[in-house]
Amino acid sequence: MVQSKTILKALPHVLKTITIPELGEKKQGKVRDFYILKDKRVTITTDRQSAFDIILGSIPFKGAVLNQLAAFWFEKTKHIVQNHVISIPDPNVLISKSCKNFPIEIVVRGYLTGTTNTSIWYSYQKGERNIYGMPFPDGMKKNQKLPEPIITPTTHPEAGSNLHDERLTKEQIVKENIVDKKLYEQAEKIALELFDFGSKWCQKHGIILVDTKYEFGLYDNKLILIDEIHTPDSSRFWISDTYEERFAKDQEPENFDKEFIRLWYTQRIDPYKDRIPPMPDELIIKAAQRYIDVYEKLTGKTFEVFDYPIENRIKQNLKKSGIL
Repeated sequence: MVQSKTILKALPHVLKTITIPELGEKKQGKVRDFYILKDKRVTITTDRQSAFDIILGSIPFKGAVLNQLAAFWFEKTKHIVQNHVISIPDPNVLISKSCKNFPIEIVVRGYLTGTTNTSIWYSYQKGERNIYGMPFPDGMKKNQKLPEPIITPTTHPEAGSNLHDERLTKEQIVKENIVDKKLYEQAEKIALELFDFGSKWCQKHGIILVDTKYEFGLYDNKLILIDEIHTPDSSRFWISDTYEERFAKDQEPENFDKEFIRLWYTQRIDPYKDRIPPMPDELIIKAAQRYIDVYEKLTGKTFEVFDYPIENRIKQNLKKSGIL
């Protein structure tokens, strides 16, 4: 486990953002800075931590974990669907194909859970029994496994826009012709195959893949996987060994993702009404350790800790790659 003092030493120098004028206009998502070139996209995954649609702070090494874990999964799943990766010239950098936006985000859920107002559990406990156009029976419990994984699509605005994801149903997507019916059904099929593959891989490593999101793009008029895949930011992970016992006792599963950050806040404030304070050092330390732990569990590799600041390292590696 990475020592607390290593994380605290890095905290003043974390990568909050990076500006590289030679690459043109910088665009920003919640945790990524990116530059669009003619046929490529240069994405730098920062250490920013988001939740409740705001930036809570920054977590040392988080950007490198997300970028490298996504790269691991992209390589593992390219037999299912091609992805946008061209190269990974730096632990925090991805050079990818520049794709046309696919306006639907595919969320696959294997369990009835969640803490935010977009989760299916939030809707279920309010009494809704038709969620995302799908029927749910009475008598289900929080964190219960669903009979089979379900897809809950949302809108997917361009990265860097101020728009928020909004719920959709398959019927809406087809009726409103948001995307072609055949193309959308292809995305659904791929998403379920990715979730099945990811679930089996995670289970072998003592983790339950609870739910996750997949983002797609169009490249040469073909659907390809973009953004990230099966990371602690895009997915919910639980420890499998203790799930059954804790579920039977109505206890929350041991989570292994950024959900514990959301829980830390929701146990103290209403994040949708109250002012949200920045993350305290204790929470940052636990988050950094958790991100690194899940990377090591899933990849079987030791995470290579590095010295901050890393802006010059990133620029040098981009020069070596020929991008700069």
